[in-house]
Amino acid sequence: MTLQQINFAITISDVGSMNKAAEQLYVAQPSLTASIKELEKEIGITIFNRGARGITLTADGSEFISYARQLYHQYENLYEKYIGGGLKKKFGVSSQHYSFAVQAFVEMVKTFNTYEYEFAIRETKTSEVINDVSSLKSEIGIIYLSNFNRQVITKMLDSNHLEFHHLIDCDIFAYLWKGHPLADKKTVSIDELKKYPCLTFEQGDKSSFYFAEEIIDTSEFSRVIKASDRSTMLNLMRGLDGYTFCSGIICDELNGFDYVAIPIEDATDIMEIGYITRKNTIISDVGKKYIEKLKSYLGIV
Repeated sequence: MTLQQINFAITISDVGSMNKAAEQLYVAQPSLTASIKELEKEIGITIFNRGARGITLTADGSEFISYARQLYHQYENLYEKYIGGGLKKKFGVSSQHYSFAVQAFVEMVKTFNTYEYEFAIRETKTSEVINDVSSLKSEIGIIYLSNFNRQVITKMLDSNHLEFHHLIDCDIFAYLWKGHPLADKKTVSIDELKKYPCLTFEQGDKSSFYFAEEIIDTSEFSRVIKASDRSTMLNLMRGLDGYTFCSGIICDELNGFDYVAIPIEDATDIMEIGYITRKNTIISDVGKKYIEKLKSYLGIV
């Protein structure tokens, strides 16, 4: 097993296609296929399912890729520290749908030479944020804890060798567009909101309600619409007078100035927003700069 084979396997896993991986790696597809078959034979497992719809990981392959990412990440760190030069440095962040996390990423990237780095920002499902950081696909993840989800999420973090770092505590707000019938109120109640469509971020096949990004349980709300991205969510707010629940931290630079956050008067919980990293892993200089920009944006001294 070689570092090249490990890199090949990680790349195939990321793009889900032998053809695309071969193009990205600048190798011929037959050579790539042969290399992976040799690797699978050597380690005694099948890493990929090969079908008409592309490449997917087997259960054994998923576990192998998790370890492979950790190993290759450490190799990249060693290479950067002692050799440097031609290897392009990578840094990724995975986050629940927070515009402030994206804005901090923007400000961080401005301080580095993008010719030397391969940056990635992933707004995604809660379970994928955890999986991305666990597998080192991303170095940092942004999530929240509450009295409602803390026990389940903390247990999941522990089982994935991750730790949560507190950033800020936030009250719960209703997020809606300025043309909404409730937009001029100083506070709103949950009963008032229930008259309108509640918008929630879809959590996919692992749709445990503990993964919900909306801190208030919406399972008994009669009008719920799921969306998969922040842009669609904003459009639904305008078109349907929808609303969602948020931390009250609004990034007008990204979302625009047509939306407001209104305190919910009968909310009983708070959002503890923080970032997750792998345990016993030294945060890179880029990661430290990103955390610095996060704290600056959130007003944390």
